Amino acid sequence: MEEKIYKTMRGTGAANIIIGVIALVVGTATGILLIISGAKLLARKSNLLF
Repeated sequence: MEEKIYKTMRGTGAANIIIGVIALVVGTATGILLIISGAKLLARKSNLLF
């Protein structure tokens, strides 16, 4: 019975690590894209009309 509990805990831990790594990669990529698009807006600030 205890072995089954440890296998479940191991699977849950592995899933949490995988989800954490994916969230880290997606967050980093999103941040980089936001910085690039903001820099483009700042560079073209004089061309924008409101």
